Amino acid sequence: MIMGIFITGTGTDTGKTYVTALIVKKLRESGCNTAYFKAAVSGNERDENGKLIPGDPLFVKNISQISQPLDTMCPYVYGKALSPHLASRLEGCPVELEKVCEQYNKLCSKYDTVVCEGSGGIVCPIRFDEKVIMLEDIIKALSLPCLLVADAGLGTINSTVLTCEYMRAHGMTVRGIILNNFHSGNVMEEDNRLMCERLTGLPVIACVSRNDNDLDIDAELLLSICGKGEEI
Repeated sequence: MIMGIFITGTGTDTGKTYVTALIVKKLRESGCNTAYFKAAVSGNERDENGKLIPGDPLFVKNISQISQPLDTMCPYVYGKALSPHLASRLEGCPVELEKVCEQYNKLCSKYDTVVCEGSGGIVCPIRFDEKVIMLEDIIKALSLPCLLVADAGLGTINSTVLTCEYMRAHGMTVRGIILNNFHSGNVMEEDNRLMCERLTGLPVIACVSRNDNDLDIDAELLLSICGKGEEI
């Protein structure tokens, strides 16, 4: 059975890509044939030939050391550092949900586990013209459970609880929370971890400190989270 997980965040700058890279790395090191996928990525630079380089996928590939070809990781790559719906409106080539699903399914046919990363926070318009595609539409189309990445610092209780409640109200399954930029022993951040668990009913499955090169979670637990089922 193909396993997968969708990584979203409480906002744009929570460190989703960094945490996603550590998740992919952990799965690869456990012997799992793992792929990375992101439907749309904005804010990318061009190579010497003028071709856009998908920055987030390249970062994940470099950190995780997976052999997956870069050109299979993201079907929609934009140059402007804007929400995908606006970047595509200015640059052309708006996201088509059918193409996203087609490329994701190709990965599912070649890999054991596919780790998908979202764009921005959970309320992120991916396309907004004659068609409307929100990030949640991609999550539902791929039928994936989610992990939520939140910053460990001040304000995270509010943003984490609101994001979890929105996701549940909109029919998305949340398996757990990962706190990024965590400082072990910090009284406020330790309390934030406790309060996020109490108020959402979800486990904080890992805490990531700055410059961590490993995700502090048992590989078997991570694999079970990637399975398709009910919330843990």
